Amino acid sequence: MDGARWLTAEQLRAWIRLEAVVELLPAVLDSQLQRDAQLTHFEYIVLAKLSETDGRVLRMTALAATTNSTLPRLSHVVSRLEARGFVERLPCPGDRRATNAHLTDAGFEKVVATAPGHVENVREHVIDALTPEQVAQLDTIMETLLERIDPENSLRRLP
Repeated sequence: MDGARWLTAEQLRAWIRLEAVVELLPAVLDSQLQRDAQLTHFEYIVLAKLSETDGRVLRMTALAATTNSTLPRLSHVVSRLEARGFVERLPCPGDRRATNAHLTDAGFEKVVATAPGHVENVREHVIDALTPEQVAQLDTIMETLLERIDPENSLRRLP
């Protein structure tokens, strides 16, 4: 592999650590939500995304995009959330071919009740482990990486 741009020892160490966090953090988030709210992290994200929109409703395709999900995966999860009374599917008024996901009052109450424990878990495992300067650096680093790997802002991250 002549011409390969190998990582330096420092770059490799940083990459391995990033890779480990990317692999381990989802399980940390998921286990707390499962234990305390009987939700997967992805289910919580779906509910949270809907709670942040006008009318607590999004077209399924938009919800799939903002949760980085395929429509089949999202549809399966929405079916589970529907069975629990947290979400309902409604026809899209402007397009009969499309379906909207709507967060019910019970779903909104679930998000409100679940958010404090989730935020505490995020604080415990990420935010509180860092100094304020490191949090600012993390924000800058994540913004730079997101601009590279999600230039269309498909996850609708903060500006």
